[in-house]
Amino acid sequence: MASLTEIRRPSLTDARRLVVKIGSALLVDRSTGLLREDWLTGLAQDVAQAQARGVDVILVSSGSIALGRATLGLGASSLPLEQSQAAAAVGQIELARAYQTALAPHGIRAAQILVTLEDSEDRRRYLNTRATLETLLALGVVPIVNENDTIATDEIRFGDNDRLAAQVAVTVGADQLILLSDVDGFYSANPGEDPTARRYDVIDEITPEIEAMAGDAASGLSRGGMKTKVMAAKTATRAGCAMVITEGSVRRPLNALEHGANCTWFTTHGDPQVARKRWIASMKSHGEITVDAGAARALMSGKSLLPAGVTSVRGTFGRGEPVEIVGPDGKLGQGLCRYTSAEAEVIAGHRSADISDLLGYPGRAALVHRDDMAV
Repeated sequence: MASLTEIRRPSLTDARRLVVKIGSALLVDRSTGLLREDWLTGLAQDVAQAQARGVDVILVSSGSIALGRATLGLGASSLPLEQSQAAAAVGQIELARAYQTALAPHGIRAAQILVTLEDSEDRRRYLNTRATLETLLALGVVPIVNENDTIATDEIRFGDNDRLAAQVAVTVGADQLILLSDVDGFYSANPGEDPTARRYDVIDEITPEIEAMAGDAASGLSRGGMKTKVMAAKTATRAGCAMVITEGSVRRPLNALEHGANCTWFTTHGDPQVARKRWIASMKSHGEITVDAGAARALMSGKSLLPAGVTSVRGTFGRGEPVEIVGPDGKLGQGLCRYTSAEAEVIAGHRSADISDLLGYPGRAALVHRDDMAV
């Protein structure tokens, strides 16, 4: 049920890992097609403030097509696919440069990650994306994620960055997802059309009633509407990630949210890491990896599975597919293997430093990373 209870409202200061979605209408001036540099400067201050608290931050940003179409003089009307992709190709360079410029004064490096829907549906690509994001965050980098509009067609695209942001939040185990929008929360009806519409501060459960209240996009630059935001909330909260919708046009939107700005929180009742491990444990195994006593002890203490501790590999599986992990005393758990069964057989019992020589190409140190394992 929905609730107006302030007591149960989550707090931005509790976050350990944030995913922030920025829509085109916030980043690009609708009348000129130019970047809103002052707003982006304020957002960079918010990101720096969060990082100073030890929070990992990922930005999922629209804007490439909006910036590119202005540069190419393509006007404001609907574009055919090839022109949209051309605009994205030009605008993506401008978008990446803008974030790099805004974050640099705070000593923060930016990285660009371009994805399509296929990257989240293919388990190998999913694991590669996750590993790259985790490495960037460990290095203190702020990844800027966007859909790869230069190659995406309808059948391989998310179509909106609300759902993309939710998928990114799930991928990296974020505990909070912030959708910066042109409205200050979720309403019982479109507040621009219905003066009696009320905003919900907290939604604990996404019921059919809540879904029926969602409307369509009002902005000429944004593709997502309230329906896509509710879909994003369902994806995020199922994975243990709380989500908030808040009005983002103020100069420092995260700071405003932290200090009580109007918003709607979609709460979750679980931890993202626990939810991910439960998901891994529920998968159907494609093979079996047996480990020695030393590796078994290491796994039980929270370590990753290295090839050196593997004594045998059974079954046929691809990269990213689930495998049972068995010790001398029986099953230890299940995890997503970073190698194929054929590759695992070759490197089993060997040091991680030898992987490149054994396979003929560099690989990851862990056979199954601890974040991809339910023990």
